[in-house]
Amino acid sequence: MRSLSEKVGAIAPSATIEISNKAKKMERGGIDVISLSIGEPDFATPQHITDACVDALKRGETHYAPSNGIPELLSAVSEKITRENKFPCKPEQVIVTPGAKQAIYEGMEAAINPGDEVILLTPAWVSYEPCVQMAGGRVVKHAISDKTFQLDDSLVKRINAKTKMIVVNSPSNPTGAVFNKDSLKLIADLCTDYDLYAMSDEIYEKLVYGKEHISLASIGDMAERTITVNGFSKAYAMTGWRLGYAVGPPAIIREMSKVQQHSVSQATTFAMWGAVAALKGDQKCVEDMRKEFDRRRQYMISELNLMGYKTAPADGAFYAFVKVDGDDMAIATQWLEKAHVAATPGAAFDAPGWIRLSYAASMDRLKEAMGRIRRLGSGK
Repeated sequence: MRSLSEKVGAIAPSATIEISNKAKKMERGGIDVISLSIGEPDFATPQHITDACVDALKRGETHYAPSNGIPELLSAVSEKITRENKFPCKPEQVIVTPGAKQAIYEGMEAAINPGDEVILLTPAWVSYEPCVQMAGGRVVKHAISDKTFQLDDSLVKRINAKTKMIVVNSPSNPTGAVFNKDSLKLIADLCTDYDLYAMSDEIYEKLVYGKEHISLASIGDMAERTITVNGFSKAYAMTGWRLGYAVGPPAIIREMSKVQQHSVSQATTFAMWGAVAALKGDQKCVEDMRKEFDRRRQYMISELNLMGYKTAPADGAFYAFVKVDGDDMAIATQWLEKAHVAATPGAAFDAPGWIRLSYAASMDRLKEAMGRIRRLGSGK
């Protein structure tokens, strides 16, 4: 039998999905597992969004659509970007994808040549590195300060003649940290000075608590060199809908479109009508979910701190990033096997010694989870 792809063989499976699968297997065996390992809102998709999708099905929106997305959604995204993210955007600068993860993959394929270097700011979400690898690029990791969770001038040391892109994720998965304007301006200055692209993953932009979300592309001329990635999964509780989008310079969007045309073809036609309703409808549903996440956030961080655990500044997203004393893989395994609480070890994000807990679960389940972890012993 001939060998399989060495490129794909070198890519690690998703740690978050693997842990979620293990927790589900335990649940099927009759064990009451509280899963705080995966980033999925526990809310139902708002009714007006679901209704728009059902209406689209009923009127026969079940056929192929333009590969980049239906015109109504391209316009809705461009209007939203211009209004909320504070940089100009036309519909031809938008591509709608089957999930934000697909937008990240397509952006890497469009911009990266074999041997190009891409800087990841660690701790970093688990799928950035595999997307770079699949595009033939090489990852260069730069650790963010675990005291401030902001950037400093040391980032410039990672740049050389092979550097092509810096990946930015604010609010951050896994830390929950939100980059301030100084950190973002540093990235913008470096991209301008060294002629680099940036990819700005802003999927958690609407889930911010007491801080300001700033889009990287709104700084200086960064709209001309930034692929801004976003989607509907987190803010609108639409994870299973698989709808994301990217905004960027027309030349990059054209290349991303080629990748989409020859792989997944397009996002699901009737689902895109739900996305139009999400962007154009009343945003109170988003604010209601954000407020509930904030309530859970304050509870979980307080409880973890009372147990003696240090946590990263949870200013955005829906994660508590917890410093542990010892091997994070072993501790996460202990929490799962003995306390029946599923969490993601920090090593999955290039942050050994930390564990990520999602508070995208009901308050009752969070209280039970904190009680189980407390009974295992404090973080002091």
